Amino acid sequence: MSPTRNSHGSTAARIIVIVADVMAAILGLWILMYLLDANRANDLVQFIHDAARWLAGWSHDLFTFDEDWARVVAGYGLAAVVYLFIGHAVAGRLRRY
Repeated sequence: MSPTRNSHGSTAARIIVIVADVMAAILGLWILMYLLDANRANDLVQFIHDAARWLAGWSHDLFTFDEDWARVVAGYGLAAVVYLFIGHAVAGRLRRY
């Protein structure tokens, strides 16, 4: 195995981990903002909400808990965990090659 190929895999793995971590951080930040009842008229809060909604489009309202906070935590939290798991798993595979 050539050192150049391994360094490319390592670089790609780092990029994938960073992207997955940023995606999970945005989702986690929205959960925190929701639970702390952040001002939705604020531009930053609106940006985080829009980004989180897009990232968790597939898991948003997946669960039907009676409490709104439980739906937000479960739906957005599931997306964050999936992105972390898949991102770190793919990065781990790239580092091995």
